[in-house]
Amino acid sequence: MAVRTRFAPSPTGYMHIGGMRTALFNWLWARRNRGTFILRIDDTDQQRNMDEALGPILQAFRWLGLDWDEGPDRPGPNGPCFQSQRRHLYDAALQRLLTDGHAYRDFEPAAETQRQREEAEQQKRVYVSSRQSLLLSAEQIQQQLAAGQPCVIRLKVPREDRVVIDDHVRGRVEWDCSLMPDPVIARSDGSPLYNFATVVDDGAMEITHVIRAEEHLSNTPIQVLLHRALGNSTPEWAHIPYVAAPGSKEKISKRKIAQYRKNPQFQKLFELGDAVLGRLGVDAAADALSPVMVAYYQQVGFIPAGVLNALVRIGWSYDDQTEILSLDEMITKFSLERVIRSPAGLDPDKLISFQSHWMHQLSVDEKLEGCLQWLQRAGLITDAGDPEVRQYVAKVIDLAGDRLRVYGDIFSVDEFFVADDALQMDQKNFEKRVLNATGAVELLRQVQQVLSGLPEFTAGPLHDALQGILQQRGLKPGDLFPALRLCVSGRAQGADLFRTLELLGREKVDRRLTGTLSRIPGAT
Repeated sequence: MAVRTRFAPSPTGYMHIGGMRTALFNWLWARRNRGTFILRIDDTDQQRNMDEALGPILQAFRWLGLDWDEGPDRPGPNGPCFQSQRRHLYDAALQRLLTDGHAYRDFEPAAETQRQREEAEQQKRVYVSSRQSLLLSAEQIQQQLAAGQPCVIRLKVPREDRVVIDDHVRGRVEWDCSLMPDPVIARSDGSPLYNFATVVDDGAMEITHVIRAEEHLSNTPIQVLLHRALGNSTPEWAHIPYVAAPGSKEKISKRKIAQYRKNPQFQKLFELGDAVLGRLGVDAAADALSPVMVAYYQQVGFIPAGVLNALVRIGWSYDDQTEILSLDEMITKFSLERVIRSPAGLDPDKLISFQSHWMHQLSVDEKLEGCLQWLQRAGLITDAGDPEVRQYVAKVIDLAGDRLRVYGDIFSVDEFFVADDALQMDQKNFEKRVLNATGAVELLRQVQQVLSGLPEFTAGPLHDALQGILQQRGLKPGDLFPALRLCVSGRAQGADLFRTLELLGREKVDRRLTGTLSRIPGAT
């Protein structure tokens, strides 16, 4: 049978990085086996659904290049991919279970059920359903329904059975059905609960492999029993470890953003996001744009290849050496048997390392197109199609070199794009290197005079001229270069100083030196 996998997110918020990793594993398993990947939207919980959340979920898949064979805009032969549009299937399946005696209407008040649970807990015994409603005749059931008596519909667990699965990740797992209460599978109006709707859909869509997070392992025995009761072929199972927060074994959660901001390993991602999103006028504190969400990586300018490389390595490896993997390589090498059991943490250092690698693989034109988008969004350029603008930005990208890890890193060299009066100064270093440094102002005046008279304002002559000043005064590069860089770029460190001066140009360098010196008390 051809492999068919599915990922079924609920439209209750933006795409979580852990969910995206699960989706990737499903996608890879389908692609490796030349099977079918289905994107199904679990929108049965109308109270929690957010209409505006579906768009970002689909956008996350498209941005990462994870296409689907059947999905919201591409329904397959087994019906629509929105659970809210599949009610007729649930109704039919529920009626079959009731007719065949695999399910029953339970009129027991919720308070009574809770009392029995608490009593079992106090007596240190396992709670199982009382099944008092099974004693009702068909006529009595109809009378209860006619009277509007509240009820739920439960699966009748075969207490003499055991459920045994051979999980691709967990190995053999067994459950004793005599210790299981009868689970609610539908409300009194027939609207399905998660486990029931999932099984009906998995059966109808002929899902062969259920690859999901380990917290769903507890749902598995109920789902196996439902598959049996409905006469479905039971899929194979693979319960993968959850994605842990950096440096911990705790599941990463969108509810702990404030805590993560204090995590030393996580801070670098938050700082990167703050720097980039701030320039775009986007609220970096929004939960949807934290490193826990896929939207963060897209907005900050991460490269999809790097994000996918990082995701596939969370809980899976091809061998003990291979780190770098393209999407095509992932497809050919991925296997469920190499998925580990223990929680695997998101590693910001490795994530950024992957980004640096994949950025380095891009052509000059690809880097240019990416950076132009971020510069234009920030208002630092107006016409991304202007040949002169494109040529200038390409030179800045080349000068930035390895400092460009994500497209948003182009803002780390914003001295080439901002107006002189908008230059952000590293005040601490400015005070140390210029204001409080003996002779710094006089030295910078001489530099300005020499540079303004240079016949050729390029890196070579600039290097020779500045080295000449150092030799004349018996100074070291550290006595001049950081101070000069601060005056023209606002930073004490950066790319090659001489190429920086050349790219800024004679007029801008002269203006910035004049402007900086004019603000120093007693320098005029």
